[in-house]
Amino acid sequence: QVQVVESGGGLVQAGGSLRLSCAVSRNILSLNNMAWYRQAPGKEREMVATIIPDGSTNYADSVKGRFTISGDNAKTTIYLQMNNLKPEDTAVYYCKVRVPPIAYWGKGTLVTVSS
Repeated sequence: QVQVVESGGGLVQAGGSLRLSCAVSRNILSLNNMAWYRQAPGKEREMVATIIPDGSTNYADSVKGRFTISGDNAKTTIYLQMNNLKPEDTAVYYCKVRVPPIAYWGKGTLVTVSS
């Protein structure tokens, strides 16, 4: 089993930056896939960014060029660096890690972007 805990959310003005952290209870090299999702009010949860152990990343078009997903050197934390935030980025952000066939989700961290 994997424990997943997000942190770093908060209130930020448009154009600002935040870095979200996802702490996992095992080395992320043991995971097939790590991802950040978000769910805005009234919308379905959507993928924001994914990373696999070799470092390959993928991003939703809406955040490409503004967000960066990465892992730390100890391979225990997944980050989402969010720059040039927009009000439409407001959502609860969730970290998901996969140990096939099981996906583990954190409880989420709220990001609110104001104008």
